[in-house]
Amino acid sequence: MSGALFLGWRYLARHRFKSGILIASITLMLFLPAATRLLVQDSATALTARADQTPLILGARGSELELVLNTLYFHAETPAEIENRTFVEAQSTGLADFIPIHSRFHAQGAPIVGTSLDYFDFRGLHVASGRQMGLLGECIIGANVARRLGLGPGDSIISSPETVFDIAGVYPLKLTIAGVMEAAGTADDDAVFVDVRTSWIIQGLGHGHVDLAEPEAGGAVLSRRDGVVTANASLTQYAEITRDNISAFHFHGSAESFPLTSVIAVPPDQKNTALLRGRYQDNELLQLVVPGNVLDDLLETVFAVQNYVILGLAILSFATIAVITLVFLLSQQLRRGEFHTLLRIGASKGYVAILVASEIGFVFLLSAILAAGLTLVTRYYAMQILQTFLTL
Repeated sequence: MSGALFLGWRYLARHRFKSGILIASITLMLFLPAATRLLVQDSATALTARADQTPLILGARGSELELVLNTLYFHAETPAEIENRTFVEAQSTGLADFIPIHSRFHAQGAPIVGTSLDYFDFRGLHVASGRQMGLLGECIIGANVARRLGLGPGDSIISSPETVFDIAGVYPLKLTIAGVMEAAGTADDDAVFVDVRTSWIIQGLGHGHVDLAEPEAGGAVLSRRDGVVTANASLTQYAEITRDNISAFHFHGSAESFPLTSVIAVPPDQKNTALLRGRYQDNELLQLVVPGNVLDDLLETVFAVQNYVILGLAILSFATIAVITLVFLLSQQLRRGEFHTLLRIGASKGYVAILVASEIGFVFLLSAILAAGLTLVTRYYAMQILQTFLTL
């Protein structure tokens, strides 16, 4: 019997090309349905976990899914915005704790999230090295951002302009990294967090420049008349906030009119939740959504599509099995002379049967091992694949 197994293995090794095609076909046949189900289940678990942690989201009326995904995963390129007065008015109700979110810009491929310190307590995020941000122009970066870019406390990261030619004059802002967060295994690991006022500066709503009253600003002064100083186009605007120039930074306009992309609401109980939802139920400009409900609707569609995909893969698997069976049958017909020779030199029909069965068994065994290995790799990287997809 060991001799038949040895000859079966040697035959497969001798015909590497045919064996490789068979093994690859069976591996994919076993792996694809398992991987599809695994990715969908892990994705559903991750989506619902982060959504369930977020009770309510207040944002501009429109697509509920876009609002939820941008708040949870900071993925939208041009999210709908609301005014900061919405956040101020919501706070005045006292029905919940409110956390502002301004997620519109990026820095070296990572989303910049303008928020408050309450966000870190809400998500249970902690600083692994350095300290928490405390000044304009400072930021906290996620663990994945720090690892990918090789950055740490004291380094800098520069915001990216929304367009190559920014005629509005919104300059990239050099952010000082105050600290790096501990890995949380969520979208927060791939983000750069700043104070919401810093994100407004990135958007061009605030800036700092040379004091026109100082002697060194003489070249930038166009005219001085009746105590009013007019600057010319050569006036330099700071692209970095430091301790020396932070006092020169200021905002133009009312802070209540400045933009936010959403507001996270955390009511203390069901009563306040119901009162808060009723408050915005008929609002024409704003909507208050429950992230878990929105993603449940999405997941129903995903699971329905998954069933059709697995059904298609099952049909494809039957076709693959039929082709593989045909290949083995034709192979046995072509090897009739080889088997006849074995019988003439004393091998039994059982020996030949074991030889053929060993070849088939080795092919399926190797395919199963490879499919299991690929499935384990998929499980390990499933969350990373999901987060990459959601942040595109």
